[in-house]
Amino acid sequence: MKRTSVETAVGVFVLIGILCIGYLTIKLGKMELFGGDYYQLTARFDSVSGLKAGADVEVAGVQVGKVGSIALDQEEYVAVVTLKIRKGVRISDDAIASIKTAGLIGDKFVKITPGGSEDYLGPGDTITDTESALDIEELISKYVFGKV
Repeated sequence: MKRTSVETAVGVFVLIGILCIGYLTIKLGKMELFGGDYYQLTARFDSVSGLKAGADVEVAGVQVGKVGSIALDQEEYVAVVTLKIRKGVRISDDAIASIKTAGLIGDKFVKITPGGSEDYLGPGDTITDTESALDIEELISKYVFGKV
């Protein structure tokens, strides 16, 4: 009888340990199980070279979301970027979305420059003003071959 109570206690302890490890894995890995507290916006860019899903979205240097997905619009041949913005962060409807580089040769991220409008974008809306990524290789080739 005493042996079964010890085995039950050990089993419960192991189960609690596994649950704790699972929780820490999800939290430290910044994974989202149930969608998180985000709403989605879309932006259309001519070029998103170097931008990856999961990249940061920043407003005034503060991370406010992540890039959800990147797809190609087959009709207009532009990149459609889905942005996951934290709930509570309001983006004005005249905001500008730009693709920037962190550091000299760092990762790409989306920078949102707020506008002056008092109207805000809602879930599923589109940021209409965008600036594509600066392609350093293209600039260098133009300079080298004298097309500047």
